[in-house]
Amino acid sequence: MNIYRGCHHGCIYCDSRSECYKIENFDKVVAKENALEVIRDDLRRKVKKGIVATGAMSDPYNALEEKLQLTRHALELISATGFGVFIATKSCLIERDIDVLLEIKENSPVIVAMTITTFDDKLGKIIEPNVSETSERFETLKKLREADIFAGILLMPILPFINDSEENILNIVNESKKVGVKFIYPYFGVTLRDSQREYFYNKLDENPDGNFKGLKEKYIKRFGNAYNCKSPNYKKLSGIFKSECDKNEILYNMSDIIKNYKLGYYYEQLKLF
Repeated sequence: MNIYRGCHHGCIYCDSRSECYKIENFDKVVAKENALEVIRDDLRRKVKKGIVATGAMSDPYNALEEKLQLTRHALELISATGFGVFIATKSCLIERDIDVLLEIKENSPVIVAMTITTFDDKLGKIIEPNVSETSERFETLKKLREADIFAGILLMPILPFINDSEENILNIVNESKKVGVKFIYPYFGVTLRDSQREYFYNKLDENPDGNFKGLKEKYIKRFGNAYNCKSPNYKKLSGIFKSECDKNEILYNMSDIIKNYKLGYYYEQLKLF
């Protein structure tokens, strides 16, 4: 479910800027015409219930959403038709809709994935200039978990030479334990292609404080035109990450995450028979 096109977050690494998605003026958010009518009709036609996913191409909680409330109304439709929902976001605005998420949760699974890339709020403002600060996102995760909503973190991208440090990974995992997140799903690298790569490199060069001086050349030398650009430290970081998650009982394998967010629903259906 993509109600909006474009995104105002301004993240310097966003894959949705790639030419293959054909989104012009990506930094301008627009709402799709008759989105709620289309969603309502699609849900009514579905015979088998399932999970509606949103947030892959454009954050469903953007600046327009605060006024238009299209995501909220879509969640109300999802609730009324008995579907579950998966939401990926970087915005604390999702707190507004906890009440609707709890309604959905009564009958179907709800899973919220908050993207967090760096524990450092200052660095976050450079690579994700218009997004809720990391500390604020952790507060939102805490509220979601206090409401008993299955919530966790998308730990991606981990940008080579920028946020791919052991300290960053450990801080994020430790803070996740404090707020009670259920899972952290990582990718220790970044994907780069065509116009997205060009935008990313331009932002590295434009950084006014000189934080990324020489990084563009370093990327070109290391990765060339590769799509998957893994951190040179990804094996070490992955090992540290898994060890800390195991110690803190935080899920990180996708199969385990899927199995756990469905717990309770499959069992209830079996009891009917």
